[in-house]
This record gives sequence, C-alpha cells and structure tokens, in this order.
Amino acid sequence: MDDACSSIFLLFDSMEGTKISDLFINEQIRDKEVRVIGADGEQLGIMSSREAQVLAEEAGLDLVKIAPTAKPPVCKIVDYGKYKYDQMRKEKEAKKKQHTVEIKEIRLSPNIDTNDLNTKVNAAKKFLTKGDRVKITLRFRGREMAHMQASKHILDDFAEALADIATVEKAPKVEGRSMTMFLAGKK
Repeated sequence: MDDACSSIFLLFDSMEGTKISDLFINEQIRDKEVRVIGADGEQLGIMSSREAQVLAEEAGLDLVKIAPTAKPPVCKIVDYGKYKYDQMRKEKEAKKKQHTVEIKEIRLSPNIDTNDLNTKVNAAKKFLTKGDRVKITLRFRGREMAHMQASKHILDDFAEALADIATVEKAPKVEGRSMTMFLAGKK
C-alpha cells in the first residue's frame, strides 16, 4: 500500500511540471504533437509526445522540449544531464566574452585649477578608452550656488578637452546642488 501511495505521489509530483531552467523533460511534455529530433541530430518528424517518449526510452535517453514556442514544439532526444551541463558551459562562456559598460564618476568643484582639471581629464580618458561611460559632476557648496551658470564653462572645457575620443551623451544639467554631464566614447 505504501509503495502505491509513493508512486502516485511521484506521478503527481512529475505532473506538477518541475522545471529545471525552464525545460520540460519526459512526462512533463503535455503537447499532443511535437517535432522530434533524434540523438544524432536527424529529423524524425512530427509525432505524438507519447510516441516520442517511447523512442527516447528505447534509446535510453530523455525527451527534452528545446523550443516550446515553435508550432509544433520541438523536442530532442538527448542525455538530459549532459545537455544541461553543455548549456551551462555555453552560458558561462557567453558571460566571459561580454563587457558590461560601467558609469565612472569624476567630481569637480567650481574653483578647480587648470592642472587639477587636466589630471581629471586624463582619468576620464583612461575610463573612456576602457569602454566605460563617464559622469562628470560639478558640485556646488554654499555661496557657489549663486554662480552656477557662470561655472558651466568648466564642463564645456572638460568636454572640449576630450572631443577627440568622446561625445557628450547628455548635456550639462542642474540637479540640486550639482551640475552633471555624461560622456561616452566615440565608436
């Protein structure tokens, strides 16, 4: 009696559609008809999911739904463990090759000296050559707030000094106690 209950529970559990990385396998596939690809990669045609399941069992492999949105859905007869491992490896390789663009911030003050400005420009050049975006922030304190528009030329000079390798992505804009501008490398 206990074995019957546990097998019913297992059957019910498999009917739940336990998805591992959104792939349906074996009994989880509920479609009437599926397009089946064999273990060697050959097209076996369109058949019922039961027939495909039988073919997979005969081969000692699993039936995996690889394209659920296709009409009819595409299933492949593969070793599921190996297939999942290969997919994870491909995702890992893709992550290694992609470069995330970061936003680096450079802060300035309205009374910055030319040599200090040149140092900040060189730092921005380094960030831009790596492929990152640069946010230049001109911060105002106290009485400097009264002369915000008179200090806009600092951001303009900064953008002009980097004109050969960067373009102004967002023009200088006042946000509270600071004025910000975004630069991106030329393509």
